Amino acid sequence: MDKATEPPRPVHVRAGTIVLAGDLGVPKSARGLVIFAHGSGSSRHSPRNRFVAQALREQGLATLLLDLLSDDEEALDRETGELRFDIDLLAGRLAGATDWALGDARTGGLALGYFGASTGAAAALLAAASRPDVVRAVVSRGGRPDLAGHLLVHVRAAVLLIVGGADAVVLDLNRQALGQLQGEKELRVVAGAGHLFEEPGALETVASLAASWFNRHLAAV
Repeated sequence: MDKATEPPRPVHVRAGTIVLAGDLGVPKSARGLVIFAHGSGSSRHSPRNRFVAQALREQGLATLLLDLLSDDEEALDRETGELRFDIDLLAGRLAGATDWALGDARTGGLALGYFGASTGAAAALLAAASRPDVVRAVVSRGGRPDLAGHLLVHVRAAVLLIVGGADAVVLDLNRQALGQLQGEKELRVVAGAGHLFEEPGALETVASLAASWFNRHLAAV
């Protein structure tokens, strides 16, 4: 099988004192690395994120999908729901995964970006604020950037917010967050799409927008 289409491989990502399960895909001559931060109650097996990741790899971008919680934490969260909205915890894990990627021979030389969905978008923005010299671009799909709070003003990465046109509450929250971001930023609305982008062609549009944004901001570094 050609390396450009080789499927992602399981990896163990050390983030501080925790080892996280991940899937790393590095196409031949990769131009950048995109680390995925899934939304509340989801995992690295999210079919929507995996669809976008495949599209990014086809565009020459490496991808790392990982679970931001350990197995024990996932079990606790299924019982209580208390960790999925702990944005500081999730952002810390993502920042730790970033440090891991910078030190790994397969990804260490690649420009870096984040793709965040739902609450994962807030974690991605907080992690980007903590690594301003490393993280070049962030894409949010149906995200909750508002949960990053006052730290939004410290994000220096180029940020693309993608929201479904039918997702009225989240769209309003994204418009408010857009005003707080200080760097390059853009809000793109996918007409007729809901929060999960399940409508025909909606997720394909998300993937296309994300690929263009990352290629623009990672390939030139």
